[in-house]
Amino acid sequence: MPKTEIELNPVDFVTIGTIGPRGKRTFHLQAGHDARLIDFVIEKEQAWALGDAIRDFLDDVDERTQEETTVEMAAMDMELREPIQPLFRVAQMGLAYDDAINMVILTSLEMLEEDTEDPSIVRMWCTRHQMRALSLQALDVVSAGRPSPKQNGRITYYWT
Repeated sequence: MPKTEIELNPVDFVTIGTIGPRGKRTFHLQAGHDARLIDFVIEKEQAWALGDAIRDFLDDVDERTQEETTVEMAAMDMELREPIQPLFRVAQMGLAYDDAINMVILTSLEMLEEDTEDPSIVRMWCTRHQMRALSLQALDVVSAGRPSPKQNGRITYYWT
């Protein structure tokens, strides 16, 4: 059983941002539901891999549903919210799509020092528009830093 299990269903927002100067930035994945704010530390490569994976994932969903997911970035507030207090560092992320409610579920698992306990898990229920914006934001934030991030984020795809 996970140490902590949190469901943000649905999220009011989801974003990726950084704190610190180029070359020393800390990447954060952040989401909120009502008054609850959840923040995670992720690696630059995970941000890039997540942005890329979401884009491909939504392209597949769009093709299956015959509905194009577009987003007007100017209408989206993609800034990190205060206070920034990470719940944990992310080891693994997963994407799922629930056809019945037309929502994408982004799952984050905690990175543990030892394999003696189960990791905390957070599930974020997002609209396809929120996820398309997250993909664009992630790729934009990564490209604002040093070039050529290498993919080492572990992202799992599955359908529900």
